[in-house]
Amino acid sequence: MRRAGIDTYRQPVLYLHRDCPVCRAEGFAALTRVRIGSGGRDTVAVLNVVTGDWLGAHEAALSEAAWQALRPEPGALAEFAHADPAESCSLLRAKVYGARLGEQDFAAVLRDVLAARLSDIELAAFVTACAGDRMDLDECIALTRAMVAVGDRLDWGAGPVLDKHCVGGLPGNRTTPIIVSIVAALGYRIPKTSSRAITSPAGTADVMATMTAVDLNLGELRRVVEREGGCLASGGRIRLSPADDMFIQVERPLDIDSGGQMVASILSKKAAAGSTHVLIDIPVGATAKIRTPAAADAIARRLTLVGEAMGLRVGIRLSDGRQPVGWGIGPALEARDVLAVLRCAPDAPRDLRERALDIAGAVLELLPESRPGRGREAATVALDSGAALEKFMAICEAQGGFREPGKARFARAFVSPTTGRVACINNRLLARVAKLAGAPNDPTAGVVCTLREGDPIDTGAPLFVVHAEAEGELAYALNYAAGHADILAIRSGPE
Repeated sequence: MRRAGIDTYRQPVLYLHRDCPVCRAEGFAALTRVRIGSGGRDTVAVLNVVTGDWLGAHEAALSEAAWQALRPEPGALAEFAHADPAESCSLLRAKVYGARLGEQDFAAVLRDVLAARLSDIELAAFVTACAGDRMDLDECIALTRAMVAVGDRLDWGAGPVLDKHCVGGLPGNRTTPIIVSIVAALGYRIPKTSSRAITSPAGTADVMATMTAVDLNLGELRRVVEREGGCLASGGRIRLSPADDMFIQVERPLDIDSGGQMVASILSKKAAAGSTHVLIDIPVGATAKIRTPAAADAIARRLTLVGEAMGLRVGIRLSDGRQPVGWGIGPALEARDVLAVLRCAPDAPRDLRERALDIAGAVLELLPESRPGRGREAATVALDSGAALEKFMAICEAQGGFREPGKARFARAFVSPTTGRVACINNRLLARVAKLAGAPNDPTAGVVCTLREGDPIDTGAPLFVVHAEAEGELAYALNYAAGHADILAIRSGPE
């Protein structure tokens, strides 16, 4: 066996030459699922057939995922056989054809997902079959429970454990680090774990990774929370609803974020994290993830009902999703906005500050002893007094130390072709520019946009500034912007 040195993420891949005797005798063809055994370990991998001369007929090359699964000794031999079909394949096909699945059905699918018995193609079929309105409320509850059951679950003991989540779709809406710092500064527990970005230019974990360590294991996370009352960590190493992480890797290239699966994803991780009170922010806007008030009401109802079934008190906040929040879009750029708000800097984005205070207040008012309006008052005092900043820095230190976010090597403005006022901002297209510039893979890449609807703009003035680590990505993002005049639509004419 050879180490191919090819990253296929979680999908184990086997490479055999087309003239390999095993390939010919067993009738292996491209994309066949093959069971590999070596040194007492085994795994199932997808076969890729090599036609060039870089692999010999008696050699087997393994992708990084397959190599890590087998960890063979130098010069080790391997045995190959056809992999048995996953037990859940029939359930997957049933769902594709519209059947309703129960908790045990979903559990069977998730077990095969975690054991790598389903290929990415089969995972994509399952994700697609559950997208849209293809999962009813009972199925959503069943999937949520099954996702919790196959992972770890935290227990923080008696008393409230607070959490906050945003369904996403709004560039730059990085309120979470501010809210966690405020709530923890006021003496409440808020162990916050977040995923990396799925379809956006940055997630909370991506933003925090520009300032401190986020890939904490279970013991490290518990120590941070016990010391500081809160954390701002990635959920990748903790196995809280681990099957969801597998779904995310399929959803990302498909650019799918299904409503039913989104509810199961959010609430399974909240339940597994030991949360008791959860505030969920749902931005609503024509170019946000949730586009209409009716769609927002539908997902809010499902979140509330599934939350009740999971023993969670869920609060819902519908917010303005017409335009970005904060100036930066991209991990380091959003981190700079977060720090500006926490530091009460005079040039901090006011919309980010106000939204963070509103949501922090709503989180605090989930507590039974809280009275309306008092939550925001307490949050404002914690922020303005510097207590939130102090707590944020303490959390960063507990997670491994604080560092200032970096800056991109290149930055160039995209200018207005006319004079007028900003009529509307397309969140999706603006986020796309940030992604083409390299975000979130390049943490310093993204877009800075300080304009809002109704703001005046002159010909040749910057509509936004693109930041990138490579000139090619900078040019790519700017070329895309040039072909999409409606990213920031300008109503022409004098002020």
